Amino acid sequence: MEQNIMPGAEPFRFEGNGTGVLVSHGFTGTTQSVRPLGEALAAEGFTVAGPRLAGHGTSMEDHAKSGASDWIRSIEEDLAWLEVRCERVFFAGLSMGGMFSLYFAAMRPDLIRGIIPINACVFLANPDLARLVFLDDAPETVPGVGSDIKMEGGEELVYPEVPVPPLKEFMAIMRVTDDLLPVIECPALVIQSLEDHVVPPENGPYIMEKLGSPHKELVRLEESYHVATLDNDAPSIHERTIEFIRQN
Repeated sequence: MEQNIMPGAEPFRFEGNGTGVLVSHGFTGTTQSVRPLGEALAAEGFTVAGPRLAGHGTSMEDHAKSGASDWIRSIEEDLAWLEVRCERVFFAGLSMGGMFSLYFAAMRPDLIRGIIPINACVFLANPDLARLVFLDDAPETVPGVGSDIKMEGGEELVYPEVPVPPLKEFMAIMRVTDDLLPVIECPALVIQSLEDHVVPPENGPYIMEKLGSPHKELVRLEESYHVATLDNDAPSIHERTIEFIRQN
């Protein structure tokens, strides 16, 4: 049983018109990081769902017990909520949430009309983390990577450390998603910060190259780090995302 939810980490749902958008946060993060985007989409009249992924926004003990299948189920619940209300469903996500936009575009092509992955990750290029995956005496946690924000005073609600057991799950679902990229055919707006201290910025061009979609665009952010949805370029992300959804 998960503990109490941190203030600000609550899931959100906004009922609107027949266009639905799922907005997902990332690994160790919370809905706080994507709520402004969700609210901007809702203000345009869209129906919006922001799930709190299992094990997130409560305690690191909860997070340590969660895995990729749990996070997938969290998203599936909100996709089901959108599916019965909307004629069209889009998926936007930050970091691992962006990765899940790719994953679900491949797994649910019948439902996902378009995707907006923001600083999504299909590889980390981090040997130190890779060494931990099958290490018998791996530590229980490693230092966190939260609040990678360029804007002065910007802060992300995130766990201070990363539990290692779900890190293994994260690494696995990333590799699965990488292999799924060529079968994704829906329109994609790939948003990537030029400077990112959590996810290699090369993910953006790499995803673009492997995506099967004939309709894809890469937008590069010059004034934001990893948590771009809480950074200087957030208004631009809102504007580009709304424009993309209206055009598709």
